[in-house]
Amino acid sequence: MPTSSVSSRPKVAKLFRNNRSQAVRIPVEFELPGDRVVIHREGDKLIIEPVTRPTNIIELLAMWKQEAPLGPKDQFPTIEDTPAQPEDIF
Repeated sequence: MPTSSVSSRPKVAKLFRNNRSQAVRIPVEFELPGDRVVIHREGDKLIIEPVTRPTNIIELLAMWKQEAPLGPKDQFPTIEDTPAQPEDIF
């Protein structure tokens, strides 16, 4: 799978329909690793980046640090914790 940090020349790619989605055939010289991408728009451009997975705990914690803080709806509800009562099972 070719990957290069050096900028390559632009190339025309084919757009097509896949059910109700529009898809693009990515030429081999632009092939991305993995099986998932993140796509976002900047003006008229679509930016497609490979999804990267953390390879160690430090990278995982760094990814979590970028997440938005949890809000009130994400907190655990208060649960009334009543003590167990004796039961007569005979």
